Amino acid sequence: MAMRIAGPAALGQQFDWPTLPSHPSAGYIDWMGAVLAPLIEFCSRWFLMFRDRKASAKPAQCFDRSGLQGAHFYWRDCMDSIDIQRIEELLDHRFGDHDLLQRALTHASLVDSRLQSNERLEFLGDAVLGLVVCSYLYDRYGALLEGEMTKIKSTVVSRRVCAEIAAALGLDELLRLGKGMSKRAALPGSVLAAVFESLVGALYLDGGLEVARRFILRTMQPRIELAARSGHQSNFKSVLQQTAQQLMGLTPQYIVLDEKGPDHAKCFEVAVEIGARRFGSCWGPSKKQAEQDAALQALKELGFATSAANGDVQIVSEANRQ
Repeated sequence: MAMRIAGPAALGQQFDWPTLPSHPSAGYIDWMGAVLAPLIEFCSRWFLMFRDRKASAKPAQCFDRSGLQGAHFYWRDCMDSIDIQRIEELLDHRFGDHDLLQRALTHASLVDSRLQSNERLEFLGDAVLGLVVCSYLYDRYGALLEGEMTKIKSTVVSRRVCAEIAAALGLDELLRLGKGMSKRAALPGSVLAAVFESLVGALYLDGGLEVARRFILRTMQPRIELAARSGHQSNFKSVLQQTAQQLMGLTPQYIVLDEKGPDHAKCFEVAVEIGARRFGSCWGPSKKQAEQDAALQALKELGFATSAANGDVQIVSEANRQ
């Protein structure tokens, strides 16, 4: 008895299932050939159809509207995993051009070309961020000299601060990553800082400078005021060097005592020596960070720095030391 196998509508084809011989030994090879030939063709067509569909839905196609019909459909497909409303509420801005938002949240590891990632928006956002912070410092702190404003600005727009703000906003959960990056337990600070800056760039292009300014100051104003108030701008090495040279006539030396971990994720133990005195050591994820922490430890032991319960550090002048 013959049966018919229906393929998908896209294939527009049905295959006849051949009649089973009454005796397996009679014409068995011919029967197998009659069965396998249409099934192989059927499977091949299915494979080609799904391969073409998968290729057309790659993230790169979401952006290349010029060579793709129905690009808006593919845009919606690419955004299925992202809560657009949540992002717009987080940024306090409704985007007119969702492609900008899409690109700002797309890491280079996900796309075929880095031009389709957030790297160009990061470049623009970095410039906008610097402009807004500098303008705020100029207007808000009329008594600060150029060098003092430069130190505050460098601290506030640093990769570390941008990464901390990005993490606090939950941007790490919204960033679209390739498989290699998404498997990491924690994202590198450079990636977090980049998505913060790329969103600033997207806000500037979509809503203008005032929209970007509101977002930047809403997220960074406490950091600016803390840096201006603390007197150190998180550069404890500089404070310690000035203090040691002015009061002792000596220059601090930084000694690496130990290091642990694989090459791509080492931690370092560093201590400060001033003259014959060695201060308490500190561990850090890089030599630079370990040295900053060790400098702060030395300042505390010397009585030139204090830490509040919330972690804020205050530099104590010579006149105010007890």
